[in-house]
Amino acid sequence: MNGGGSQADRLFAAWVAAVCRHARIVAALCAVLAVLTGVYLKNNIAVNTDTTDMLSSDLPFRQNNRKIDTLFPQLSDNLLLLLDGEAPESVDAAARRLTARLKAEPHIFGDVFDPEGDPFLEKNGLMFLTVPELEKLVGKLADAQPFLASLWAAPGLPTLFGLLKDGLTEGTAAGRPRGDLARVMNRLALAAERLRAGELQPISWQRLLSGDEGDGKGAAPEPARRAITLRPPLDFSKLQPAAMVLTRLDGLRRDLGLTSGDGIRLRISGSVALRHDELVSVKRGMGLAGVLSLALVMVLLVIGLRRAGAVVAVLMTLAAGLLWTAGFAIWALGALNLISVAFAVLFIGLSVDFGIHFTLRYGEFRDGGADKPRALADAAAAGGGGLLLCAVAAAIAFYSFLPTDYVGLAQLGMIAGTGMFIAFAANLTLLPALLMLLPGGWTVKKDHAPRGGAIVGGLRRNARKVLWATAVVACAGLALLPRVRFDFDPLNLQDGSLESVSVIHELASLRDASTYAATTLAKSADAAQPLTGRLEALPEVRKVVSIGTFLPAEQQEKIAIVQELALFLLPSLPGDGPKISSAPEAREASVKGLTDALVETAGAGGLLAAAAGRLNIALTALPPGDLAALEQVYLATFPATALRLRRILDPGPVSVDTLPRDLHDRFIAATGEARLMAFPAEDLRRPENLNRFVAAVRGIDRDASGPPVTIFEAGRAVVGAFQIAGFIAVAAILALLGIILRRPFDVTAVFAPLTLAAVLTAGFSVLAGVPFNFANIIVLPLLFGLGVASGIHLVLRERGSGADGGAFETSTPRAVMFSALTTIGSFGSIALSSHPGTASMGVLLTAAIILTMVCTMTVLPALLALRSGPAAGD
Repeated sequence: MNGGGSQADRLFAAWVAAVCRHARIVAALCAVLAVLTGVYLKNNIAVNTDTTDMLSSDLPFRQNNRKIDTLFPQLSDNLLLLLDGEAPESVDAAARRLTARLKAEPHIFGDVFDPEGDPFLEKNGLMFLTVPELEKLVGKLADAQPFLASLWAAPGLPTLFGLLKDGLTEGTAAGRPRGDLARVMNRLALAAERLRAGELQPISWQRLLSGDEGDGKGAAPEPARRAITLRPPLDFSKLQPAAMVLTRLDGLRRDLGLTSGDGIRLRISGSVALRHDELVSVKRGMGLAGVLSLALVMVLLVIGLRRAGAVVAVLMTLAAGLLWTAGFAIWALGALNLISVAFAVLFIGLSVDFGIHFTLRYGEFRDGGADKPRALADAAAAGGGGLLLCAVAAAIAFYSFLPTDYVGLAQLGMIAGTGMFIAFAANLTLLPALLMLLPGGWTVKKDHAPRGGAIVGGLRRNARKVLWATAVVACAGLALLPRVRFDFDPLNLQDGSLESVSVIHELASLRDASTYAATTLAKSADAAQPLTGRLEALPEVRKVVSIGTFLPAEQQEKIAIVQELALFLLPSLPGDGPKISSAPEAREASVKGLTDALVETAGAGGLLAAAAGRLNIALTALPPGDLAALEQVYLATFPATALRLRRILDPGPVSVDTLPRDLHDRFIAATGEARLMAFPAEDLRRPENLNRFVAAVRGIDRDASGPPVTIFEAGRAVVGAFQIAGFIAVAAILALLGIILRRPFDVTAVFAPLTLAAVLTAGFSVLAGVPFNFANIIVLPLLFGLGVASGIHLVLRERGSGADGGAFETSTPRAVMFSALTTIGSFGSIALSSHPGTASMGVLLTAAIILTMVCTMTVLPALLALRSGPAAGD
């Protein structure tokens, strides 16, 4: 073997000769092994969708997270059910129907946590307002008492419109200020306008009474939201443990009419749904990538090999190697992860390279007149060493992640690295056996000079110009390096169009969402109070939620205020409340009476006049047949609001012992430790805000955990893993090249194009707006392991040709070109995945291979020409 020792040449030749003598037996044994591996995979294949397992469990932040999971197990493996709609009363009614159905099937849905629906918290809701807030609300309700009493006694359009008419003609509506009257009329006008447009959306009396009505001009307010949490039993023996519960929830959503077209919408998210959807997304994306990869590889093999038998042999070898590698992966690791599933497409793109190089070498010897056994043995002797070196170099790149804390990528490295040796063995065992058995001759012409020979010659003649141009390009790439960005947020790796992901993104934009809240622990509920104060003193922290948050301050004063309101308000709301109904003629008469008053008010000018004019137009545009529907739109939520008002007018003292058990246990562990949640003051989707927030919270509690700490530390771990893997890959490959090539110039000639390609790949990530992330950071270390193969083949062939530039007159450049094209086709297919993380890996891998091929086929000939002296021309 050139550069590898004649003993290795003879060993490869002897092995392949033995394979050829027993080709049928070898092919049969390989087929049996492939079938057995397939059966094993069918019974054992599994995918771990937990993204937290992507990093070493020994990292301190992961240990802190595990401690929280141990103390508060109900916080993990959850489903989040998010209900939203325009009226809080409608959302509340929907939540009650939903929770009733969920609790009826605990074997499917598990524990149900609906804090807003808990009677205790509802009864004591007013206690969580500040005293000034409570006094303001009590004042509003006191002013509204005559209005509420009249409407409770006879809820219908005649009563409502009569009260509004009195308010317009007398200057007040049952004690309501005229400013409030303008706000109410604007809201009524909007509802009538929407009814006219076909939207049957009830107004919220809860919001009308509290003054929470958007901009005060009748624009629709923010949707009311209700979060319900489930902790369902999961079947981890199945590839999709949550499939059954998610299917059942989807059926409930349809049965209860909780779809976007029904006014109240139910969306499903949470860690369980995210993992499920992630798996489905990756599976769909990798399935598409696998099909496209195979199709592109087949097309390129047909073009490159020009022989049906050779194409079939390479593809059968590829399929067997892929099965064996998958079998090794499950045997060694037990399960794939969301990154390591990409090994299949990587294997397709890389294993086929071995087949192309071996088969084209075989074709050269066949064209020279050798029979099949001799040609196959000679091909093994001539190219086996180079294939082994390429397998080792690629394996080094993959294995370089093994010593790092990035377990997810390390597992991919182990699978793909071992796959390189499986591919090497398969292409020197099964491939020769199949080429022996398949009928037909070789049709490639003896003239193997690539069509780009003139281009290569030009590069060699103008070597110095080429290298000066290369230096300019390298400087441009280096100038872009400071702008290279790492996307630290794992949410951005997921398909944003998926419901579970879009819900998390939406909640992340809300100030009170716990998506980016940090978690700290206090030794007890009493110790939580001073810790809360220290955290709240941080400018980076907006608020802190702990068990103390649910223990209202100034309870006796608040109870007295509420009881005083109850004394004169409760007698106004007796019984269960009558049904909303009125006679058609009464409704029409009430509309006529109100519109007359509206017309008179509209001419007076001011905000009230504008609101009156708008309501008048909206009401007169409605036909009489729509008045019954309008009555429902206006008053459907009123009875529920009034009944809820009665329930909250009887609060009692709140203590840790009186809190609902489900709520208590989410903040106080069985061991007595108390959990606190620190909410950020800034948007943590910006890296600089995240860094400040985590540093500030850790300044108070160095063992803080939660999503912000996880994202921060995971980003650090991944970048650190990249640095370690990059150093190992570069150092090991340089050492390998030094041992094999021995000549410093040859090592430089092979490595320089790779360095340039790495710089340009980083620059491409900047220009294309594809930042490095948890999935695609493997690209740069991998670039050296994969790109070095082309240089090794060309340099070894140059040495063996005995002439300057002789390598470029053989089949090797053709093999290099088509190997690169098949790899590009394979990796490029990953870029079409609907999973953003996987797609970004495909984009950068494709760019890296293209740049590596271009750099190798331009810089390497120029460097080799410099070594030969005169060929360098100028």
